[in-house]
Amino acid sequence: MARKDFIRLIEENMTIMDRLMDRMKSKMMKNMEFTRSQMSVLVRLHLGGRALLKDIAYREFTTTPNLCATFKNLEAKGLVLREVDEHDRRNTWYSVTPAGAEVAKKMIADFKGIIGEVFANLSREDEEKLTDAMSTINKVLSNMEVA
Repeated sequence: MARKDFIRLIEENMTIMDRLMDRMKSKMMKNMEFTRSQMSVLVRLHLGGRALLKDIAYREFTTTPNLCATFKNLEAKGLVLREVDEHDRRNTWYSVTPAGAEVAKKMIADFKGIIGEVFANLSREDEEKLTDAMSTINKVLSNMEVA
């Protein structure tokens, strides 16, 4: 396979995965009291731990000022904790509270349920093919992270 074919397949895969994610997110948003941004930040903080505002903005593809409303809302609900870095007051750290962790766990469980719904009609044979392919992709990409 030529490099250009490989690149085309990666691009196609990203497009297909984006459409699947949009479908799953729209199902999830119907039952949630949070915006997509709030859900994403809360789950990422829960899974990744305490983080600087600028790092969260980078991961979310947004600016720090754009995240301020998201964090004000989550903080007002008692779901995130904000701490000014005592060594460098320009930095602000965010983490989930125990209540935030519970909400994030519920969001993750709901999302897993939606994944099950989206793929419910997949044949056993296709499920095995996808599982093998995704397993291979995960191994290769994990090796790239280490290298």
